[in-house]
Amino acid sequence: MIQRRDFDLALGELSQLIEEMGRRVERALAESVESLKTQDVARAKEIIEKDVELNQLENDIMDIGSKLILTQQPVAKDLRRILVSFRIASDLERMGDLSIDIAKVVVRLEGQPLIKELVDIPRMAEIVQKMIEDSIKAYEREDVDLAYKMAKEDDLVDQLYGQILRDLYQYIVENPQNANQVMLLNFVGRYIERIADHATNIGESVVYLVTNSRPDLNS
Repeated sequence: MIQRRDFDLALGELSQLIEEMGRRVERALAESVESLKTQDVARAKEIIEKDVELNQLENDIMDIGSKLILTQQPVAKDLRRILVSFRIASDLERMGDLSIDIAKVVVRLEGQPLIKELVDIPRMAEIVQKMIEDSIKAYEREDVDLAYKMAKEDDLVDQLYGQILRDLYQYIVENPQNANQVMLLNFVGRYIERIADHATNIGESVVYLVTNSRPDLNS
């Protein structure tokens, strides 16, 4: 059996790993969207190659948390903290995958000129980057109010995604020869919208950690 001090140190390590995952996901999203704006295929490929690093962080979190559960049989908030770390790591890993998917779109476009200047997609990405940052801060500080903020920001992201769909639909009606790029840009909007959903999931996890209740911030 490990002592309480060692247990707390292990919990602290979990928090540090989650914070590191959050920083990497935020950076991956920013860089993937920037590579799309500039059609920088080489940069996009570098982003894709870094995916393994995020996966390893998730594995480290799962390993530490599993060992604590097996050796300490934690209860109440201690157990919730470990279970929440698993869920947040899973959400962050999926957010990283979606950021990688954006970079893969850049590779598929092969440097071809964009059909139009990107406006709403970068705006969506900026909001979601802030959501990622706030969701991790909410976890670190156990800030329920900040966690609930995710829902309002997610609504704004949904509105922007709806605008993107309308604009792309109108464009493809007038320019059917560019249907492939329109489809890929639609995918990018969807990927960013899904990242926002995962950030909202983290907010729900924070509320569960603090209150032992399971809200639905997406409703």
